[in-house]
Amino acid sequence: MQTQFGKEIYLKWYESMLLQRRFEEKAGQLYGMQKIRGFCHLYIGQEAVSAGIMSAIREDDNLITAYRDHGLAIAKGITANACMAELYAKATGCTGGKGGSMHFFSKEKRFFGGHGIVGGQIGLGAGIAFADQYNNNDRVTICMFGDGAARQGMLHETFNMAVLWQLPVIFICENNHYAMGTSVERTSKVLDIYRLADAYDMPGDSVDGMSPEAVHTAIERAAKRAREKGGPTFLEIKTYRYRGHSMSDPAKYRSKEEVEEYKEQDPIEKALVKIKENNWATDEEIEAINERVKEEVEESVRFAEESPYPEDSALYEHIYMQPDYPFIKD
Repeated sequence: MQTQFGKEIYLKWYESMLLQRRFEEKAGQLYGMQKIRGFCHLYIGQEAVSAGIMSAIREDDNLITAYRDHGLAIAKGITANACMAELYAKATGCTGGKGGSMHFFSKEKRFFGGHGIVGGQIGLGAGIAFADQYNNNDRVTICMFGDGAARQGMLHETFNMAVLWQLPVIFICENNHYAMGTSVERTSKVLDIYRLADAYDMPGDSVDGMSPEAVHTAIERAAKRAREKGGPTFLEIKTYRYRGHSMSDPAKYRSKEEVEEYKEQDPIEKALVKIKENNWATDEEIEAINERVKEEVEESVRFAEESPYPEDSALYEHIYMQPDYPFIKD
């Protein structure tokens, strides 16, 4: 199922990827200034994955991911203001300032996290897909995790159930080659992670994660299969993060030459070259996009700075409570 990519989609990809990149660069800067605390995992370098996914799915489709979630949240439609405020732990954040970097969430945008437990979201993603199947709608769930999570038992249990029940879910391993600081080669004899699907008779494939075109095409095919009740797909999307695992990681386990080699494949620069080669935008129009993105990021910082922290009473909100719970003792 081949899609013809033209001016509109390339300009959309370029602006989305650029916004994610500039947001993450600013987040890294603010983390260094101690405006942002706790853990912070940046998405810099992986933007083609999120851009290609979002252009291939519907707005009402679901997405759940791990802790490297800022770029995906922005691409799914959560505003930069709400994302930055969440990083600041402010009440106007997308989870009310309670989740922080690793736990972005939006019911309205059907973005279900942001999860800090490695591989924990894999089972949840299948559960969301099961709910849609039960309700007999044709939504698709995108369930994402990293190459390190591919070693978790949760993956194997979930894959087995998803295939048995033919759930409308697309499992995606964002393989950025390092689980924290440990390379894939040191954790598994199976270096082509997508081959794990073979054990469950699930369609699987390897995708170039530095290309939004390749990602879009693979997601479009898998989503069509899911909507037509053809069951799950497993995609290993090979990408690369330019920064360390988190802001506390100096990334000394890889060479500068390796990082530079991947930067030469930068998806934002490649998209810009394509736009210019096809005369899809003038220099002035490209500069207008750049300025719009710059202002959106600057506004998100202003919004976060000026927003209030949650009230103390918010500590007791959004907590499940069963009034007649029988095991509470005086």
